[in-house]
Amino acid sequence: MSESTIKQVLLTRLRNKDSSRAQFRAAANKIALVLAEESANFIKTKKVTVETPLETAEGIEYEGKVVLVAILRSGMSMLPVFRDTYPDAAVGFLGIKRNEETAEPEMYYNNIPTIGPDDQVLILDPTIATGGTACAALNLLADLNVKQEQMMFISVISSTQGLEKVRTTFPNVQVTTVGEDTKLNHNKFILPGVGDYGDRYFGTE
Repeated sequence: MSESTIKQVLLTRLRNKDSSRAQFRAAANKIALVLAEESANFIKTKKVTVETPLETAEGIEYEGKVVLVAILRSGMSMLPVFRDTYPDAAVGFLGIKRNEETAEPEMYYNNIPTIGPDDQVLILDPTIATGGTACAALNLLADLNVKQEQMMFISVISSTQGLEKVRTTFPNVQVTTVGEDTKLNHNKFILPGVGDYGDRYFGTE
């Protein structure tokens, strides 16, 4: 199967309401791994020389520091795989919840490590619905003087409306997603979507 086919098979398993918790978690972990591997194309590299057991070889290594920012709670589902991919990465957390009356994001927690001008920041949140949470996270990082070009927002399922909001507000932030759906319901859930990603992953339906 091609990488694209693998992602779509895994997304279908996430969408399926009959997937058990174990099946949902397995698909979520595998799709996070694919996204983590793809994110390496965003990370700057440098040429290095290493000694093999036999002779010298040329290769590449990551350049600079990678910072992972997980948006609570759903972003925690992606964090273990990304942390394994970038074992030296600093890790930050943002707690952003949606006001149920206004549907606007409200920040209730942030713990972000120091981010330098040459560091690269991967923001993890499996869903982009209205785009409000993503924009709130990116705004906070921008207030910490993180440049748009340093940031990549990584999601699994997104709405067209949410993607447009993020890309219009932050045109130089790279945004990646596996599935794009065109509709939101009256509760601002993505349709057809996958349901509540965090609830299904953590078993709090």
